[in-house]
Amino acid sequence: MNTVNQVGVKIVAERILKGGLNPKTEKVYVIDDITNQDYCIAVEDNILLAEVGI
Repeated sequence: MNTVNQVGVKIVAERILKGGLNPKTEKVYVIDDITNQDYCIAVEDNILLAEVGI
């Protein structure tokens, strides 16, 4: 199992929630921009914790 950088996960989740830009594309960051499955799951979990408190 790969380790996920929690700092990076938090930064990406915040950008997605706040409509921030993806630095690679210069477009609004969306969850589909994340190609690494482990990071995608970690970001989704972080967003759920931030928004719903699950």
